Amino acid sequence: MPEDFIVTPWEVTGEVDYDKLIVKFGTQKVTDEVLQRIEKHASPLHVMLRRGIFYSHRDMNWIIDQHEKGNTFFIYTGRGPSGSTHIGHLMPWILCKWLQDHFKNKFYFQLTDDEKFLFEEKKTLDETKKYAYDNALDIIALGFDPKLSHIFLDTEYIHNLYPIAVKVAKKITFSTVRAVFGFNQSMNVGSIFYTSMQAAPAFLGSVLEGRNVPCLIPCGIDQDPHFRIARDAAEKLGYFKPALLHNKLLPSLSGSGKMSSSIPGSSISTTDTEADIKKKINNAFTGGRVSVEEQRKLGGNPDVCAVYKYYLYMFIPDDKELQKRYDECRSGSIMCGECKQNLISLVWTFLKDHQEKREKAKDVLEEFMLRD
Repeated sequence: MPEDFIVTPWEVTGEVDYDKLIVKFGTQKVTDEVLQRIEKHASPLHVMLRRGIFYSHRDMNWIIDQHEKGNTFFIYTGRGPSGSTHIGHLMPWILCKWLQDHFKNKFYFQLTDDEKFLFEEKKTLDETKKYAYDNALDIIALGFDPKLSHIFLDTEYIHNLYPIAVKVAKKITFSTVRAVFGFNQSMNVGSIFYTSMQAAPAFLGSVLEGRNVPCLIPCGIDQDPHFRIARDAAEKLGYFKPALLHNKLLPSLSGSGKMSSSIPGSSISTTDTEADIKKKINNAFTGGRVSVEEQRKLGGNPDVCAVYKYYLYMFIPDDKELQKRYDECRSGSIMCGECKQNLISLVWTFLKDHQEKREKAKDVLEEFMLRD
């Protein structure tokens, strides 16, 4: 029987069963034991770890072992620049910043302007490059250490990336790419090669330092297929397999699938105005009843509510306050309109500050850019 959800690096639809994805992708659940090991070095745990938003991993115990032996890992993540950054994109980047604060890691951020050009028929390379530089401002605005953090575009850092990517490509067969991604013979050859480019930064830290350095990749679970291939190639090339820490995907405001820049109203952009935010959140899907009277009598369902999930994922870090919101919804003592107004206030407070830092990032952008 076919699954009622789809998760690939380019498409996420339906109500995702994250436990099924662990089985399907062959990853491991982030257990209390793993969290305790992380907390030993980084305390208190980040709210997205504590609440199971980062819920799946590959080789986290090994990466902590390496750190404890003095072979501290570097962090790598990235972004496919097809449009403005939205709040869901920020989640792994925020965790990367938290990791850097505690572990003092080097951080490499890949902007895959080539990927979005290859996979999106209507996008030009000039457009994806423009979006890449715009998205880079959101990285810098989160407060990464410029001495430890490096941002690059694939098409501009290609002199350093291509020798790694071509070595990875030599270890990947078309049958593997076809099996992992479901490609067919109508795909352009660039898209078939592309996964080698996304794998390359997992080994970039080792190449630049001239020694084998562990790599940790925090990313959405939808990106795991690329790195399964990277991990297979790593052993054949003599590099450490990159470890991964996967986050669940911030749900769409419409209540189905993930937040997407390409679906109007489903996502909140980091450049949205207060008026934009009000309009989008006021139209968000909730777990409320059809009338105020029914809501007061029967209560709402926060488990399916997009507004509550924003609280859960990012915007109410205090566990007691979150539980209070949950109980108030269940009991019918709070209405959806009040919850929406509260979320509007929280999101705009966050984004107003972020946008100010984003503007300042324009002056220091070049400090972060990794050049050939």
